[in-house]
Amino acid sequence: VQLVESGGGLVQAGGSLRLSCAASGRTFSSYAMGWFRQAPGKEREFVAAVDRSAWSRYYYADSVKGRFTISRDNAKNTLYLQMNSLKPEDTAVYYCAAGTSGSSYSSDYNYWGQGTQVTVSS
Repeated sequence: VQLVESGGGLVQAGGSLRLSCAASGRTFSSYAMGWFRQAPGKEREFVAAVDRSAWSRYYYADSVKGRFTISRDNAKNTLYLQMNSLKPEDTAVYYCAAGTSGSSYSSDYNYWGQGTQVTVSS
Protein backbone atom coordinates (compact mmCIF):
# COMPACT_ATOMS: atom_id res chain seq x y z
CA VAL A 1 0.00 0.00 0.00
CA GLN A 2 1.21 3.52 -0.78
CA LEU A 3 0.51 6.37 1.62
CA VAL A 4 0.46 10.10 0.90
CA GLU A 5 0.03 12.65 3.66
CA SER A 6 -1.33 16.16 3.23
CA GLY A 7 -2.71 19.02 5.30
CA GLY A 8 0.39 20.19 7.08
CA GLY A 9 1.33 23.83 7.35
CA LEU A 10 2.09 26.77 9.61
CA VAL A 11 -0.38 27.59 12.38
CA GLN A 12 -0.33 29.72 15.50
CA ALA A 13 -0.40 28.16 18.95
CA GLY A 14 -3.96 27.29 19.91
CA GLY A 15 -4.97 26.73 16.32
CA SER A 16 -6.08 23.59 14.49
CA LEU A 17 -5.04 21.51 11.51
CA ARG A 18 -6.40 18.34 9.97
CA LEU A 19 -3.95 15.95 8.38
CA SER A 20 -5.03 13.42 5.78
CA CYS A 21 -3.36 10.26 4.61
CA ALA A 22 -4.58 8.84 1.31
CA ALA A 23 -3.90 5.15 0.74
CA SER A 24 -3.72 3.40 -2.58
CA GLY A 25 -5.08 -0.06 -3.22
CA ARG A 26 -8.19 -1.88 -2.12
CA THR A 27 -6.84 -3.28 1.14
CA PHE A 28 -6.84 -0.15 3.27
CA SER A 29 -9.51 -1.54 5.61
CA SER A 30 -7.32 -4.55 6.40
CA TYR A 31 -4.59 -2.41 7.95
CA ALA A 32 -4.27 -0.84 11.33
CA MET A 33 -3.17 2.76 10.86
CA GLY A 34 -1.04 5.10 12.88
CA TRP A 35 0.38 8.59 13.01
CA PHE A 36 3.93 9.28 14.15
CA ARG A 37 5.97 12.47 14.23
CA GLN A 38 9.60 13.47 14.27
CA ALA A 39 10.93 16.81 15.43
CA PRO A 40 14.40 18.06 14.45
CA GLY A 41 17.09 16.30 16.44
CA LYS A 42 14.61 13.91 18.04
CA GLU A 43 13.56 10.34 17.48
CA ARG A 44 10.31 9.48 15.75
CA GLU A 45 7.51 9.19 18.28
CA PHE A 46 4.04 7.70 18.36
CA VAL A 47 1.06 10.04 18.15
CA ALA A 48 -2.09 7.97 17.58
CA ALA A 49 -3.33 4.70 16.10
CA VAL A 50 -6.56 3.00 15.14
CA ASP A 51 -7.30 -0.71 14.73
CA ARG A 52 -8.43 -2.19 11.45
CA SER A 53 -11.61 -3.80 12.74
CA ALA A 54 -15.11 -2.49 12.25
CA TRP A 55 -15.26 -1.77 15.97
CA SER A 56 -12.03 0.13 15.95
CA ARG A 57 -10.12 0.90 19.07
CA TYR A 58 -8.16 4.11 19.34
CA TYR A 59 -4.80 4.77 20.95
CA TYR A 60 -3.14 8.08 21.79
CA ALA A 61 0.12 9.32 23.18
CA ASP A 62 -0.37 11.05 26.51
CA SER A 63 1.00 14.27 25.05
CA VAL A 64 -1.88 14.57 22.57
CA LYS A 65 -4.82 13.02 24.45
CA GLY A 66 -7.79 15.33 24.49
CA ARG A 67 -6.36 17.50 21.71
CA PHE A 68 -5.88 15.13 18.73
CA THR A 69 -8.40 12.76 17.18
CA ILE A 70 -7.55 9.96 14.77
CA SER A 71 -10.20 8.63 12.43
CA ARG A 72 -10.47 6.62 9.25
CA ASP A 73 -12.85 6.46 6.33
CA ASN A 74 -12.48 3.05 4.74
CA ALA A 75 -14.78 3.99 1.86
CA LYS A 76 -12.38 6.78 0.91
CA ASN A 77 -9.18 4.89 1.81
CA THR A 78 -8.21 7.83 3.98
CA LEU A 79 -6.83 8.30 7.48
CA TYR A 80 -7.21 11.59 9.33
CA LEU A 81 -5.66 13.34 12.28
CA GLN A 82 -7.60 16.29 13.66
CA MET A 83 -5.25 18.41 15.74
CA ASN A 84 -6.70 21.07 18.04
CA SER A 85 -5.14 23.36 20.64
CA LEU A 86 -1.79 23.04 18.93
CA LYS A 87 1.36 23.86 20.84
CA PRO A 88 4.85 24.81 19.61
CA GLU A 89 6.09 21.44 20.86
CA ASP A 90 3.79 19.77 18.32
CA THR A 91 6.07 21.07 15.56
CA ALA A 92 7.37 18.07 13.61
CA VAL A 93 7.11 16.10 10.41
CA TYR A 94 4.04 13.91 10.70
CA TYR A 95 3.98 10.46 9.12
CA CYS A 96 1.15 8.02 8.60
CA ALA A 97 1.83 4.32 8.64
CA ALA A 98 0.03 1.05 7.95
CA GLY A 99 0.52 -2.12 9.95
CA THR A 100 -1.07 -5.23 11.38
CA SER A 101 -2.20 -3.88 14.74
CA GLY A 102 -2.90 -0.58 16.43
CA SER A 103 0.50 -0.18 18.07
CA SER A 104 2.69 2.57 19.45
CA TYR A 105 5.82 0.85 18.12
CA SER A 106 7.05 2.01 14.74
CA SER A 107 8.49 -1.46 14.10
CA ASP A 108 4.92 -2.82 13.91
CA TYR A 109 4.20 -0.77 10.80
CA ASN A 110 5.24 -1.96 7.36
CA TYR A 111 4.31 0.98 5.16
CA TRP A 112 5.07 4.67 5.62
CA GLY A 113 4.20 7.91 3.90
CA GLN A 114 6.71 10.60 3.04
CA GLY A 115 5.57 12.95 5.81
CA THR A 116 4.01 16.38 6.05
CA GLN A 117 5.47 19.32 7.98
CA VAL A 118 3.51 20.88 10.82
CA THR A 119 4.89 24.07 12.32
CA VAL A 120 3.26 25.74 15.31
CA SER A 121 4.38 29.27 16.08
CA SER A 122 4.23 30.76 19.57
